[in-house]
Amino acid sequence: MAEKKVSLPAKLINGGVAGLVGVTCVFPIDLAKTRLQNQQGVQVYKGMLDCLAKTVRSEGYFGCYRGAAVNLTLVTPEKAIKLAANDVFRQKLSKDGYLPLWGEVLAGCGAGTCQVVVTTPMEMLKIQLQDAGRLAAQRHAPNPAQAAAPGPAPSLVGSSPQARLTPPRRPSATAITVELLRTRGLAGLYRGAGATLMRDVPFSMIYFPLFANLNILGRDKTGVQGDVQAQAPFWQSFVAGCTAGSVAAVAVTPLDVIKTRLQTLQKGEGEDTYRGIIDCTRRIMRREGPAAFLKGATCRALVIAPLFGIAQGIYFLGVGETVLGLLG
Repeated sequence: MAEKKVSLPAKLINGGVAGLVGVTCVFPIDLAKTRLQNQQGVQVYKGMLDCLAKTVRSEGYFGCYRGAAVNLTLVTPEKAIKLAANDVFRQKLSKDGYLPLWGEVLAGCGAGTCQVVVTTPMEMLKIQLQDAGRLAAQRHAPNPAQAAAPGPAPSLVGSSPQARLTPPRRPSATAITVELLRTRGLAGLYRGAGATLMRDVPFSMIYFPLFANLNILGRDKTGVQGDVQAQAPFWQSFVAGCTAGSVAAVAVTPLDVIKTRLQTLQKGEGEDTYRGIIDCTRRIMRREGPAAFLKGATCRALVIAPLFGIAQGIYFLGVGETVLGLLG
C-alpha cells in the first residue's frame, strides 16, 4: 500500500487547535494539581475539590484560570510540536506499512524531547501564576506556632532568594519574564528543563504507543499506522486518548512533583528550596515521605485524560487538512 505523506502544516494546525480546546476544558483542575503539589507545611487545601472551592470563594471563578493566558498562548506550539513530531517520527520509522513497538516508543521519545523547548518556559510561568493564590491563602491561614510566639509578621515573599524574583501580589507573566531575563538571562526561563525532560520523555514513550494500539483496536491493521489512525472515529480516538493519558500521567507523577517544586520560585513560610533534581528528591523523601511523590496524582490523571482525549479526538478530525484545503 502506498504511503500517505504526512502534511506537517496540517498536523501543526491540528495540534494547535487540539491543545487550545483541551486546555480550556481542564485548566482549573491543573491549577489545583499545582497548588496541591507545592504544599509542604501549612495544609491550605485538603484535596482537589476543597482547593477549587476555596479558590472560587477567595479569588472568584476566574481565579481558577490564573496562568491560563500563558498556557493558551504557548500550548498551541507545544501541542503542535508534540503531536506533529510523533506523527513525523512514526512515518520515518515505518517500513512497508509496519511500525514495531520499539519504533513507537522511539517516536514518542523524539516527540517528548522536541516539545521541551516550549514546555519548559510555559510551565515555568504558569506555575508562578497558579501558585500565587496558594501563597496568599497560606499567609492568611492560622498558624498555631506563630500565634504562640510573638515576632515579626511572615515575609510576603517567602524565605528563599528566588522568591524575590516574583512580585508578591498578583504577579503577571510579563513581569516574571522580564525579571527572570534581567536577573538570570534566558536560562531563568528554562529553570527545571532537566526535570521537564525527565517527565515528558517517559510520558510520551508510554502515551503514544499505548494510544496508537488502543486507537487501532477492532480495525484493519494493514497499511501505514498513521493512515489507520486517521480513519478512527472520534469516540475511539477520544477514549484511547483518555485511557493512555491517564496511565502515562499517573506513571510520571513523581517526576512531575519534582519538576513543579524546582520551578516554583516563590516559597511559603518554612518551605524547602532545592538545588537540583537529586537534592529535591532527597529532601521530599526525608521531610514528607514517599507519599509526597504522588501528590496531585488524581488531579493530574483528571487533567491529562480529558486533555489528551479531547486533543486526540480533535487532532484526528483533520481540521488542519480542511483549513489548508479551503485556502488551497
